[in-house]
Amino acid sequence: MSMPESYWVVIGLAGQFFFTMRFVVQWIATERSRKSIIPESFWYFSIVGSLILLAYSLYRKDPVFILGQAFGTTVYLRNLYFINKHKEKKHESA
Repeated sequence: MSMPESYWVVIGLAGQFFFTMRFVVQWIATERSRKSIIPESFWYFSIVGSLILLAYSLYRKDPVFILGQAFGTTVYLRNLYFINKHKEKKHESA
């Protein structure tokens, strides 16, 4: 049983919303600090948005979109890995 096209449009829009929110949180953090900042939440919004858009692109069978979202998700996860690894080292040395 497949989902109607309108459901997939809603899924695509939800993914785009999360993907856009990452820029909103980055912009707010930068404005507050008066210097360029990338908050941790940027990476979480990136992952959620990218995974949803990846599902949407798989449904659409768009190889360009699929590759872009799959690669992006890998980069976002790697950034979170380094953030958490840095937190662990900081915690261990305290």
